[in-house]
Amino acid sequence: MQRTRPAIAEFADKTATIAVVGLGKIGLPLAAQYIRHGRGVIGCDISPQVVRGINAGRSHVQEEPGLDEEVAAAVSTGRLRATGDTAQAVREARVIVVIVPVMVSDAHEVDFRAMDAASAAIGAGLGPGKLVIYETTLPVGTTSSRLRKALEEASGLTAGEDFLLAYSPERVSSGHIERDLRTYPKVVGGINKESTAAAEAFYRSVLGAPVMTMASTDDAEFVKLIETTYRDVNIALANEYARFADEHGLDLTSAVAAANTQPYSHIHTAGAGVGGHCIPVYPYFLMRGAGADGLTLPRRSRAINDGMAEYAADRVESEIGPLAGRAVLLMGIAYRGDVKEHAFSTARLLRTALERRGATVYAHDPLYDDREITALGYTPFRPELAGEIAAIVVQAAHSAYQTFDFTPFAECRVVLDGRRGLDSAAAAAVEAAGMRYLYIGDGRRAGDGAR
Repeated sequence: MQRTRPAIAEFADKTATIAVVGLGKIGLPLAAQYIRHGRGVIGCDISPQVVRGINAGRSHVQEEPGLDEEVAAAVSTGRLRATGDTAQAVREARVIVVIVPVMVSDAHEVDFRAMDAASAAIGAGLGPGKLVIYETTLPVGTTSSRLRKALEEASGLTAGEDFLLAYSPERVSSGHIERDLRTYPKVVGGINKESTAAAEAFYRSVLGAPVMTMASTDDAEFVKLIETTYRDVNIALANEYARFADEHGLDLTSAVAAANTQPYSHIHTAGAGVGGHCIPVYPYFLMRGAGADGLTLPRRSRAINDGMAEYAADRVESEIGPLAGRAVLLMGIAYRGDVKEHAFSTARLLRTALERRGATVYAHDPLYDDREITALGYTPFRPELAGEIAAIVVQAAHSAYQTFDFTPFAECRVVLDGRRGLDSAAAAAVEAAGMRYLYIGDGRRAGDGAR
């Protein structure tokens, strides 16, 4: 049977509707980006609450400046609507962009369930002449094998012939998505030349950033995994430097600042661990294809970074003695400062490390209320408990902590800044309140004076 391929220019046509499958912290801002460039978007999500909210003109994603107003305006003008019926949305769209989560279990096994379900729903609505692009970070080979097969089985069509299929990793961070979409080159790879060309044409029509094409979807998947794993390895190296600095009475921060004036040195920041959707997760995607003995440096880096919570607890104990029967305040359960997201937060590891030593751990986070903190398994801190706190660990660099009042903590002897998140004025306020201010890699040992 002779197939008629769509013209590549059709995917850059402003009249071509886009379906965005997955309206989370990245999916909804992506929809807004496409709308800014004149496109109509159908957003798909399995959450009825998310669908109802968006159709009422409300954004559930609060970290992106201006997104509330953009969603309200797009809904009112008919440029955006949401649905739980992914198959129907796909039938109405020319381009389908998929940003559904793929996670890892506690045993570091990749969990494809959400992506498999989304792909089956997309395939059920897929017709000839459409372009499907996956943006979720994936293990190498996933688009060209697992997801291609799922789409073909559900649709009865052939990828690369009846419909086009590409992969383009998201390269953005919460709170800065609009900026990142403008700035970072868009990496694109298709399962064949036509798929790559179609995806390139589409992204050039909805982004201001350059578009870089790769030889295949596998190559494009590889790009995201190695850039994320590089960061994890670099942070692990910085953490090793920090432990050396503490052992030898050196200040890592000033040493790194000096070293990084050399253009080939790009040492990252040491801290109490690595959290979030990306850095502690995606190295396992890469290792999945490496065999038991491959990629030894990323494997070791994951262990180093996850071990920094125990190191932080050790530093607290070395300063004030055994923690058994004492109370510790954990400041920040979010994985990153000023972002209300707790995926793989180092707070979990810190709480475990402190409790293993017999401490009672209370948690505070200005972005979460007590009900939310409790639901996540922490014990909320209450102001009347201030007199019981023997140590404080700053886990998230929230801007609100720059003006945090440490004076009520009369029995607290140390504040360990696990993110180097307190500025010099806040650190001075800690010392003025009679507590010792420490950070990972400061080289200060018990009994040392201030630097």
